[in-house]
Amino acid sequence: MEFNTQTSRSIQQIKTAVLFIGVYTEGVLGETAKLINHASDGAIDAVLKREFKAAAGTLFDLRTLPGVRAERVVLVGLGAREKFNSNVMSKAHVAIAGYCSDGSLTEAVSTLLEEPCPATTLRQSAQLAATAAGNAVYKYTATFSKAKRPTSSSFKKLVFTVDKPDQKQVDQGVAHGAAIAKGLRLTRELGNLPANVCTPAYLGDQAKQLAKDHKSITAEVLERKQLEALKMNAFLSVAAGSEQPPRFIVLKYSPARGDSKKKPKSDGPVVLVGKGVTFDTGGISLKPGLGMDEMKFDMCGAASVLGVFKALAHMELDTEVIGLIPATENMPNGRATKPGDVVTSMSGQTIEILNTDAEGRLILCDALTYAERFEPAVVVDIATLTGACIVALGNFHSGLYASDDDLADNLLSAGRRALDTAWRMPLDDEYQDLLKSNFADMANIGGPAAGSVTAACFLARYTKAYRWAHLDIAGTAWLKGGKDKGASGRPVPMLCQFLIERQAQANAH
Repeated sequence: MEFNTQTSRSIQQIKTAVLFIGVYTEGVLGETAKLINHASDGAIDAVLKREFKAAAGTLFDLRTLPGVRAERVVLVGLGAREKFNSNVMSKAHVAIAGYCSDGSLTEAVSTLLEEPCPATTLRQSAQLAATAAGNAVYKYTATFSKAKRPTSSSFKKLVFTVDKPDQKQVDQGVAHGAAIAKGLRLTRELGNLPANVCTPAYLGDQAKQLAKDHKSITAEVLERKQLEALKMNAFLSVAAGSEQPPRFIVLKYSPARGDSKKKPKSDGPVVLVGKGVTFDTGGISLKPGLGMDEMKFDMCGAASVLGVFKALAHMELDTEVIGLIPATENMPNGRATKPGDVVTSMSGQTIEILNTDAEGRLILCDALTYAERFEPAVVVDIATLTGACIVALGNFHSGLYASDDDLADNLLSAGRRALDTAWRMPLDDEYQDLLKSNFADMANIGGPAAGSVTAACFLARYTKAYRWAHLDIAGTAWLKGGKDKGASGRPVPMLCQFLIERQAQANAH
């Protein structure tokens, strides 16, 4: 989807198929609405008094208004003016994209960025608007027959009006928002694909395709023999029962720099580690059958890393990022790992596997050990790790664990600004006692209490060489059941915002 900006002088003279104007409850008009209202002899006032309540996200269609060149003017409800915020702005642009898609419109003009949004910069508002609209046009079509395939969105171009002095910062925000939307769409597509298509090898191919499409990205895909040589035995124990061979994907994003561009000082790359269990039966500790189809989403951590890399390539951020994706299925067969087995991880620590359905931490721990070789500034892993996190936080916040307060604060604030929120959970040493084993250095589960916390404590044992954070996205990576069932793309917006702000902070110094 394409985004542009244009200066907002003479709104009523803009010639377009549809012009979106923001209005508030109780008949309050924004500045652009006042201009259109005046040009049309009070047509908007009349509608607000008669029939349109302007609740946030609602729309009202006006056609052939006198004094206005737009073929139709669509009023966008913004709710009460005193409650207008970035979340309302974002939802309004989702509604705009839906209206245009449903109406088979190809392009439109939005004036909503001209409405002051408290506690949000204009650049951030522009980023959120472009992200929301670009993400909203996504439709899954990959595995429908030709006869039943949903129609792709016809909506291809959204133009934002803006005051001339603000155009540069809006352009920057829109460019970042458009890039994040591209990353979101890739993440959602990979998550939504069935497990017989989106295998570990398929994820490896997608990484190679990213590298082929973007000069700033390189990709290496390691196979079983290489993993054996690395002694990634925890990872391989999960892959033991599957006919699909495992893959370990290493992505590198290196910003393009001209000869005259001096490399900024850096304390090492950011490393993102994504859990890539392309289907999780639970292994020998077999899951209940009801809802097991949704275990194709157990690779959404991996999908989010690939989505972030796609966004990075389009944003052209000047920061080095490494992506690590251990990808495998977790299946039961005669070779599958059994409860009670003991394996030695890449770090040399031994693990008693009490439950083979606690497999995500086993593939992540070897990836986290591998991350040490990059001497990272920070490492963030992203995983649909525990049902216990859903019990604790529901489907609203991702669970955040961190060994460093500043890193935690940066991720939390980035999530708030990106409307992709997390909630910090405890990581106290006292929980480590729950992982004690009589037969190995640790067990892979800690019992029924604090399941999300003990999973994070397990991972913490492999991250002592660097600053680390863990995002448990089991409750936020996909929408469960119903007509909206499917991958959400989270936490791509949070991670992209974190990287944007990290670069801005580095530039400031």
